[in-house]
Formats: sequence, C-alpha cells, structure tokens
Amino acid sequence: MANILKKENIILGQPKADREAVIRRCGRMLVDSGYVNENYIEGMIKRDNSFSTGIGNFIAIPHGEEAYKKDITSTGIVVLTYPEGIDWHGAPVYLVIGIAAKGDEHLDIMGNVVDHLETGDDTINLVKNATVDKVYQMLSGTAA
Repeated sequence: MANILKKENIILGQPKADREAVIRRCGRMLVDSGYVNENYIEGMIKRDNSFSTGIGNFIAIPHGEEAYKKDITSTGIVVLTYPEGIDWHGAPVYLVIGIAAKGDEHLDIMGNVVDHLETGDDTINLVKNATVDKVYQMLSGTAA
C-alpha cells in the first residue's frame, strides 16, 4: 500500500478551483510521483469529458481512458480535498482521488472508499475533519 498511496500525495484544504485544473493537478502529482508519464494527464481530461468521473457522495475519481494505460508505470493514487466544493459537471465534489491503475491493486482502496464514505455526509465529515493520517488510514485500510 505504501507504494500506491504516499502521505505526501494527500493534500487537504485546497481552495476552490475548476474541474479541469483539479484533474490536471492530480495528473501532475501522479507524474511527479513516478506513477505515470506526461501523456496520462490528457487521458484523464478526455475520460472525464467523455464520461464524468464524479461517482456521487461528493467524490470524484479522475483516471485515464483505457488507451492511456500504456502511460502508467505503476499503480498510484493521489488525494485532494476541497472544503468549498468544486463544480463537477453540475454536481458538487469535495473529495478528489486521482488514480493510475496498472492492474487491480486500486480495488482495495476503492473498496475502502465505498466502505467508509457510504453517504455524502460521510464525505463532508471526512473533508471537514481530515488529517493526512486519517485519510491515509482510511484509504489504506488501516483505520480503526
């Protein structure tokens, strides 16, 4: 899990931004962490433009289109919180989890998201009271 999610890739309390800028920021973090090459960012933008990566409960999970899997060097995720919310294709989003998945290693993380953030209130509560350690524990499955 330490290779997939690094505490330095959890950035809390970000100021309001537009959706594409947020996706590009996630992509840049994935590039800078060595998970993907530069092309993957465009794949993330294309994916969200063709089919929203907002999944409900105030969460978005930007990731690249299938054709951009070749640009992934290893599976990794990045996490950003936006307490003021972001307009994500007309729906508010407070938690953004950028993913580059080479295989299915990300499925445990997604399972933890679903388990811990069953409602929009759960997401808002996490974003409001988040610490890097709390988010890391939740997503890595080490939460009490």
